[in-house]
Amino acid sequence: MRGTVKEFGTQRGWGFITGDDGKDYFVHHTDIRMKGFRTLYKGDSVDFEPTETDRGVKAGNVIPIME
Repeated sequence: MRGTVKEFGTQRGWGFITGDDGKDYFVHHTDIRMKGFRTLYKGDSVDFEPTETDRGVKAGNVIPIME
């Protein structure tokens, strides 16, 4: 699924992505697939795998889209 970073706290290491379906997905820095320091910035476009958890919906295998 494609989405846009709604917010991400670099110091916290987590934030939210709004998917193309309009839902907000929790994202943790360990789910970001990139080399080096793993962070996201508000407004970044990403591809991710939506996952249902016992705590709600989560974004997994997050790949930033370099445009």
